[in-house]
Amino acid sequence: MNEHMHKRLTSLKLSWVRDNLDHEVAEAARLNRSHHELLERLVDGELALRHARAVERLLKLAKLPIRKTLDSFDFSRPKEINADQVRHLFTLNFMYDHANVVFIGNPGVGKTHLALALAATACENRKTALFTSAAAMINDLARMQRQGELDVGLKRYLKPNLLVVDELGYLPVDKLGAELLFQILAGRYENASTVITTNRAYSDWIKTFANDNAMTAAVLDRVVHRCHTLRIIGEGRVSKPH
Repeated sequence: MNEHMHKRLTSLKLSWVRDNLDHEVAEAARLNRSHHELLERLVDGELALRHARAVERLLKLAKLPIRKTLDSFDFSRPKEINADQVRHLFTLNFMYDHANVVFIGNPGVGKTHLALALAATACENRKTALFTSAAAMINDLARMQRQGELDVGLKRYLKPNLLVVDELGYLPVDKLGAELLFQILAGRYENASTVITTNRAYSDWIKTFANDNAMTAAVLDRVVHRCHTLRIIGEGRVSKPH
């Protein structure tokens, strides 16, 4: 490739074509590929690279503490889990309905693994996602409120196509925290999907929302209305080594 062509492809931001043009032209001549086949391979290569870069950007923005996949989840470990229901979630059809997903179970049964894998799958399908623990989100919103920037904070958690709220109910939440959490769940209702992991059955959520019956009822009404609830029963780790 001459320097002029190299510069033009760089200017057009066709980096995959630029880096692979000579090889693809040589392969086309060796394998007697048509001009149409050569062009198709160049376009496909460029698209694949751009898709990979977009996914990596989305994964970075999602703030996943660790990358998990459905394939690395060991369905043989829990005493009880609806594997078909889990696999169906990974079609992401629930996101098109703006439905929620709630994983309920004791610590160590794989709830967070599945939630992380769902977030990663959303990113791989060019959807925006954000992972946070319930406590971290509440603390962040409370800080933003003190700074007079609550609207900015709320937008951060309302905007993603998929929000994962991990460990809901593990730590006590005061009235302010419950109200902030309610604003997020209510704001996302029928607008975007939320994935929640919790060790509490729905009947115990009142303890999470400052023992406020009215607020708890309002939260449950919005979360459960369009929701895939998956209970996992068992103990110990469920992740296979990569």
